[in-house]
Amino acid sequence: MEKVNLDDAFASFTEQWDPRIAGELNGQAVKVAKVEGEFVWHQHEDADELFLVRNGELRIQLRNQPDIVLQEGEFVIVPRGVEHQPVAETEAEIILFEPSDTSNTGDVEAEQTQTEQKRIE
Repeated sequence: MEKVNLDDAFASFTEQWDPRIAGELNGQAVKVAKVEGEFVWHQHEDADELFLVRNGELRIQLRNQPDIVLQEGEFVIVPRGVEHQPVAETEAEIILFEPSDTSNTGDVEAEQTQTEQKRIE
């Protein structure tokens, strides 16, 4: 067992929209990410995805539904199969919970698609 210090985890990288695995449990990954600007529209057919805002603000855009705006300390679970687009007007720090093998861009191949999962160092 190793504890994770979130300040250290977020300080260990600078890249935007490039999640790092901070831990894993029961087939789920706990990922940390810095985000700013718009991410790609995508969905995860077989996985729910939890977005928790640690610092800043994150807007989750949804097709044909009102946006969900998350402030520090708030989270939302996007159900599997729901198309969404995360947007941060200014840099935000977020924590993601999703199955370990989940692609960051779900069903979409894009410039932001990660081909390998990175871990915090």
